Amino acid sequence: MDVKPTSSSHAASSHADRALGIEAPGGRAARARDVILPPELFTASDLARFCQVDLKTIHNWSDKGQIPHFRTPGRHLRFRRLDVLDFLRRYGYAIPDILRATRPRLVVVDADAQTQAALKRTLQKRFEIISYVDPVDALVNLAQVQPDLLVVEVATEVGGLDGVHFLERLREVEATRHIRNLVFTKRPDVKARALAAGALSVHDKDDLAGLKTALEAISGVGNG
Repeated sequence: MDVKPTSSSHAASSHADRALGIEAPGGRAARARDVILPPELFTASDLARFCQVDLKTIHNWSDKGQIPHFRTPGRHLRFRRLDVLDFLRRYGYAIPDILRATRPRLVVVDADAQTQAALKRTLQKRFEIISYVDPVDALVNLAQVQPDLLVVEVATEVGGLDGVHFLERLREVEATRHIRNLVFTKRPDVKARALAAGALSVHDKDDLAGLKTALEAISGVGNG
């Protein structure tokens, strides 16, 4: 059982800023229509407010590796939304409305236009959806799009890059390593490979309701 980190008194709040654009991996610039600001990031002051602790406590937790984070060029702490959500859940803190109200950004990679349309119908009320047919295009743009979650059909293959290799490439690039990935497919034989490549879960392509439930649970927009 996890034990809540030792905390101190509460601190003042601050508004989270948005990350600046990041150069696309592989040196290929993203097309202008694909350049989208990343989802909201949270500052140390935001996290201190959520947990009702002081800033020193947040820095101590970060230094001990208790919550994933990164630093801006000015050395300021920043926390991604899903990492904050995971931390608050793990240690029993209340989930603030700002985390529940956010419409998480979801990237879908699938060459099947009908599946893309079905996913949009099923998920667009809860998620901001960006779709790619070509996994190479997705790789080029993900560092700038910075989605909360990614769903990929492992059977999608362009130029020798299939869904499993796509997941492996995401893990090799620091700017995309943090993205939470789910796989949906009609090929149960690739489940072990997909999980080994970093997928959180693998779902049957015909079970969109199950995929929706998993995405909502991970992103915190469901009832849980």
